[in-house]
Amino acid sequence: MADICFNYFLLTKSIMFVPSFKKNYLFLTLVLITGSGGALGRLFALEFTKCGAEVVLWDVDANNKEETARLVREAGGKAYPYRVDVTNRVEVYRTADEVWTDLGRNVTMLVNNAGVVAGEQLMDCPDELVGRTMKVNCHTLFWMTKAFVPQMKEQNHGHIITIASILGLFSTACVESLAHKLLTEEWLDGVKTTVVCPYIVDTGMFDGSLFLAPLEPEYCVEQAMNAILIDQPLVCIPRLTYLPVISRALLPWASNVVTYRFMGSDKCMYPFIKSKKNKLTNGGPTLIAANSLSLSLQCLQTKSKGQFHRHILSLVLD
Repeated sequence: MADICFNYFLLTKSIMFVPSFKKNYLFLTLVLITGSGGALGRLFALEFTKCGAEVVLWDVDANNKEETARLVREAGGKAYPYRVDVTNRVEVYRTADEVWTDLGRNVTMLVNNAGVVAGEQLMDCPDELVGRTMKVNCHTLFWMTKAFVPQMKEQNHGHIITIASILGLFSTACVESLAHKLLTEEWLDGVKTTVVCPYIVDTGMFDGSLFLAPLEPEYCVEQAMNAILIDQPLVCIPRLTYLPVISRALLPWASNVVTYRFMGSDKCMYPFIKSKKNKLTNGGPTLIAANSLSLSLQCLQTKSKGQFHRHILSLVLD
């Protein structure tokens, strides 16, 4: 019985890596992107435009979303910008109805890309920032799903893309669980999900990584689009970062913790916290907004070569 359960577990995990290899064409597809005013949201909008899709741009920052819309139109595409606070479920539902009224058709692809990061350790983080982070990065996924998935279920056609983090694969994968729920509910084989789990992106905040070089935003979006167009359920960027997924499926939790510490993930936010404190010293904001991919910028602990080797040795001796 134990062997059967183990084999079933391996099979369900393996399915996440298997794409359909049937490239979808997005001509006249209506794609909604949250956090569209940020760098990654803007790149996604332009890439979907190249594929022939029309983009609905949601962002809380009116100026940034309008700039994205301008770039899309200059590229020959169609853009429909809306100012939306995605943490407000009433506003999400109302604006979703407005999109239907204005355009007369359903959104068939949803890109959950909005997010924020507080940049504080839990015990030092004000309750307001904890609440705000949960609202944007967690609750928003529920409101967006409830607003748009019923239309997809009715037609048995749609695609939900969520920008997550490779670090999230070490812990309880809430976004992955949500994707599984959407896939298995009522056996909706026409509603696809793709979870994008990137490694660190080169933003200048995380210089000094010795394990892997930071990724260019354009490269992240390019790899994500390659997965989206073939309905790949999970994409880790770069490929080396599939290791945590395999490790979590095959190894005991203690081994996963060693991997977690080896990659410096237990201290990955330290450089960001230091950067944030410097900004606060200079009068910067207390909450740094980002798109969801920027939120997932978990980095390796910055070390010199000697420190790096001592860190590995300490893991072995511990």
